Amino acid sequence: MSLVIEGLSKKYKKNNTELEVLRSIDLTVKDGEFVCVLGPSGCGKSTLLNIIAGFEKPSSGKVILDGKEVTSPGPDRAVVFQEHALFPWLKVIDNVEFGMKVSGVPKNVRREKALRYLKMMNLIKFKDAFASELSGGMKQKVSIARALCLDSNILLMDEPFSALDSQTRDILRMETQKMWRNTKKTIVFITHSIEEAVILADRVILMPSSPDSEKKEFRIQLARPRKIDSLDVTYMVSSIMKEFKREVEKVAKADFDERWGMEQDPILCDIDSNMGIGL
Repeated sequence: MSLVIEGLSKKYKKNNTELEVLRSIDLTVKDGEFVCVLGPSGCGKSTLLNIIAGFEKPSSGKVILDGKEVTSPGPDRAVVFQEHALFPWLKVIDNVEFGMKVSGVPKNVRREKALRYLKMMNLIKFKDAFASELSGGMKQKVSIARALCLDSNILLMDEPFSALDSQTRDILRMETQKMWRNTKKTIVFITHSIEEAVILADRVILMPSSPDSEKKEFRIQLARPRKIDSLDVTYMVSSIMKEFKREVEKVAKADFDERWGMEQDPILCDIDSNMGIGL
């Protein structure tokens, strides 16, 4: 099921002024493709995902899924948010089954599916634990299992690991690679981490810092599973970082000083700086 975005623009009105977040975005995501959308804060990447999910409407342009225009949320798109949004008073198995229960899926069917995806996420032995008893990383894995149970064609993930510690993020990145390999779902994954994007994606979309610029695309043709200490991953991260840095500098210059630049800042980059002497 292909996802096609045509001429997508989004503007917000605030205090009698108009703020343009997205302008004329075109993007096609193939069936079974893993695409990461990357960019500096405020570039509109989460807004783009919300429009794909049907939570927000574009100011112009459209999103087409399997030949039909997206105008509202639907069962063909499951969403994993930054926050796990679990019910702490329910057991893990009941949290995973919740969406299916609301949809009227028979108990025996939803139990079989819940157990299958809990096993895939290495959570089967915690199925009878309460959500409140789990770590942050485990809660997020439960929310992913819950989304997978909906059997949606597309999985939309909005910075799902951003609130976690680095070790837990590394583990979940590996788990997500395994999950995608086993399910072959179409995934659109929002992130602010270049490393995360390179580790996970078939293709990385770098959003511009402002609508005046155009997005850039990078194909990640590396074997899986990918690890952060791989030389190939490091090379791709470095290549994308050059472009990402330009976008970050645009934001910094607009917010602080037109002369601002990473290389020119002596505190950040001057090897002759006296900072640290005597420690």
